[in-house]
Amino acid sequence: MSGLFGKHQHQENKEGNNTASYRLRVTAGPEYDVKTHQIVPVNSPKTVRFENEQATVNVCVRIQGYTGLPNGSPSTSEYFSHPLHTNDQYSICFSFVPKHDICGADLLFGNDFDQPIRDNIPPGFNTALNIVKWAIDPALEGDPYAHKPYMYSPGIASWNYFRIGEMASPEKLKETLDMHSEVVEEGADGTGAEIRRKFQIPDDQAQRRKHFLNENARKEFVFEKGREYLVDFGNPYLGFNDFSLRLPGFNLQVIKYISERNHKLRYTLKDRKTNKVILAVLLKLLLHDTAEEISERTTPESECCEESSKANKHEEK
Repeated sequence: MSGLFGKHQHQENKEGNNTASYRLRVTAGPEYDVKTHQIVPVNSPKTVRFENEQATVNVCVRIQGYTGLPNGSPSTSEYFSHPLHTNDQYSICFSFVPKHDICGADLLFGNDFDQPIRDNIPPGFNTALNIVKWAIDPALEGDPYAHKPYMYSPGIASWNYFRIGEMASPEKLKETLDMHSEVVEEGADGTGAEIRRKFQIPDDQAQRRKHFLNENARKEFVFEKGREYLVDFGNPYLGFNDFSLRLPGFNLQVIKYISERNHKLRYTLKDRKTNKVILAVLLKLLLHDTAEEISERTTPESECCEESSKANKHEEK
């Protein structure tokens, strides 16, 4: 991950961990450029909707113990009371309707960065990565030491819950989907059940992920043009409240390794074949009481992204 806090003063949390005085802001959009993004109201019952040449997308984000922006955001969500998610720390939940067929082996989901992070990678990172690949996401591939680092998995082999829906009508494509009223569970709706049977996709989410570790199974599956797909991704391991990574038998306090060049974490959904982005969710740390953070918490939500873009340009200069 990457930060704002080189020489700035830090404060201790209740557990004695060294955490920075920051505010987390979440935006989402149809490409990397933040000028195209909208503020995501974390834990609030509002869905962000957008589209590009690749797909129509609805997205919501939930974070347990949230203390970030916009001001007044709920600290939690009823989602974390659901039996499937009582141990989870966050959720990136989205629906998408492709505008063209996409091969199941080409639809990637994961983290990527615009600049190197190798100088900020903490000791123990390779151990953590091996634990993730062994115990959590065997399909994960990438190069965190590259000039533009990335860690992607085929979506259908890594998403926690995956639901195949119906073909979307033109009217439905124009509507913003309520992503908060129901929890996405593994399965299908209507003719989506026929698709799962056709490709012999197991009903159990763990077995589905295992099924799609097979590359041939991924290549056979097709995300159909005009069909709705629902995804929920999250886990108990990454805590955004104190920026800690808690893996089986291994803990890492990430906040200590955040620097002024590294203060963003981006989740990307993209088509590998065309190298086109479908969805980008950006989690950015803003140092408390800096000009950008003050602007963000005092600017109406509708104006936040515009102000954010101006601040980003100022940072670059």
